[in-house]
Amino acid sequence: MTKKNPLSLQLNINPEDFLPASNDEKESLVVMRESVGFWRDGFRRLRKNKVAMTCLFVIIVIMIFAFIVPSFYPYTYSQQVQGANNLAPFEYSAGEIARMEAGEKIFPHVFGTDKLGRDYAIRVMMGSRISLLVGMVAAVIILLIGSIYGSIAAFAGGWVDLAMMRIVDIIYTIPDILLIVLLSFALKQPLKTLAAMPGFGWLSVMGENLVSIFVVFALLYWVGMGRMVRSQILQLKENEYVTASKALGASSGRIIKKHLLTNCIGTLIVITTLQIPSSIFTESFLSFLGLGVAVPMPSLGSLASDAINGINTYPHLLFIPATVISLIILSFNLLGDGLRDAFDPKLKN
Repeated sequence: MTKKNPLSLQLNINPEDFLPASNDEKESLVVMRESVGFWRDGFRRLRKNKVAMTCLFVIIVIMIFAFIVPSFYPYTYSQQVQGANNLAPFEYSAGEIARMEAGEKIFPHVFGTDKLGRDYAIRVMMGSRISLLVGMVAAVIILLIGSIYGSIAAFAGGWVDLAMMRIVDIIYTIPDILLIVLLSFALKQPLKTLAAMPGFGWLSVMGENLVSIFVVFALLYWVGMGRMVRSQILQLKENEYVTASKALGASSGRIIKKHLLTNCIGTLIVITTLQIPSSIFTESFLSFLGLGVAVPMPSLGSLASDAINGINTYPHLLFIPATVISLIILSFNLLGDGLRDAFDPKLKN
């Protein structure tokens, strides 16, 4: 090829520039981001939230402490150790010291004992288990009732929505504490009769107060969830895919289940996660007032209530369950905030 004058404006044409690109050259020019789904993208952003991940780790540790450790712990929540009343943490009774001097190995009372000589660590574990179970079961009940009620009200619209929302306004005015007290007295005899039947012995372990709490959760506490779901469905039902589903003859139930509730699942998860600490706090508060689980089954609220009289002499009996309650509620709240930040499309940037 002839050499071109440097001052010339003529293009330097090289025939090799017009040869077809090889497969390797084509692949080197393709710059595409890996396809990421909704859940994977949300959990990837959640992992970047150090506060939320720390709270998730704390929740896992508390669940191991409440559900796994009691299975091989040497004491039970109702076992009374003779002469071991109101022991300090890692302290032994006179009888246990004598047995240790005789060569027997005695597991220490990590958190001490209560006034009846029961190991306090296992009671805190079982109390945490009860509080967590109450919170999670209540959250599931609230999720089911609130999502169904709110989605039906929003999808139906018109006078149906108006009537259903007025029912919600009426439920907001009912005092929950008074209803729990009334239900505990009203359900006392029927529950005793039912607990005597085969297969219903677990009702006597829970007690009428705890059953009343679950009934009140099912009757009253779903209204916030219902309103939130209603507001989401009102926005989603105007989308084109809902109109297309109606045109194809899909039933209202299928549209609500397959299209509307599925597209607001991220919001439902966040609200449910934030509902768990609220339910735990309600149960702990009611147990503190004596309206919780039946004796001798402990909960964190009843443990704090029993320890309030001896706060000057044995303050650790109050501080330990109060600290666990605070950790559980704070961890779930911060985890819920992290889930909201991770799964809300408006907060991606």
